[in-house]
This record gives sequence, structure tokens and C-alpha cells, in this order.
Amino acid sequence: MKIRTILSLIIAATIPAGAAKAGIADGTLPAGSYRCEVYLLGAFLTLGDIHIKGSVYSGPSYFGAGGQGYNYQISPNGEISWLGPLGGFTSGGNSVSLTQITADTEPNASFDIIMRQADGAFTASTCTKRQTPSVP
Repeated sequence: MKIRTILSLIIAATIPAGAAKAGIADGTLPAGSYRCEVYLLGAFLTLGDIHIKGSVYSGPSYFGAGGQGYNYQISPNGEISWLGPLGGFTSGGNSVSLTQITADTEPNASFDIIMRQADGAFTASTCTKRQTPSVP
């Protein structure tokens, strides 16, 4: 069995029933910046922000907007296909094995990215929609 299929099944099994349906239906994630982090050596390491607006993404970036925008697609089972580069996730011999939506409703929208590193090891990171503070 392919590793991608195995990872898809593992992630799908951890998603509560109905958790990723609304955004999947219209093919987009809620607009905003998603902070991507990986848990490494007992601490969270920030990998940058991916910016989403409609069916276009940019980044990840560390400060502000993330350059050129590229399209993305969402499959009926909540898997995201990035139709352009994805910063360090797709550079230096790294590649994205799977991106799975874990929640697609406000305010807790998120997705997990499984990256295959150049040495063949896998790393999982979680990207969570950043909350904009409300102004009184």
C-alpha cells in the first residue's frame, strides 16, 4: 500500500464525523492567514504563514503577505492539492505527501501537512487559522 494512502487513512480516522464538510462543499478554506507549526524536541517551531483568499494561496511567509499567489484544490474527502510551490515544504528535496483539512469552519479552520524530507523521513505540521483581534 502506498504511504500516501496509509497517511490519508490515519488522518481521516482522527477527524470527527462532519468536521470538514462545509468548506469542502464550496472548494475553499476560510480566508485568512494560517500559522504552520511543527512540534520538535518539546517545543513548537513556526514554519511560517500560508495566506488563503478564495481558491488562491501564497506562502508560507514569515512576515506579512507571502508573494505570488497560486491556486489550490480540495477533493471531496478534504485533501488539499497545492498547484504551485509551498515554500520549504517543496524545496531542498522536500515534497508534500498529503495535506488534509482537519477543520474548515470559523474560527478554528486548520489543516495538516505531511512533508516527505529529502532523506525520506516524514514530518507532520499543523496549520491553524490565525485569529484577528477584535477592536472594541
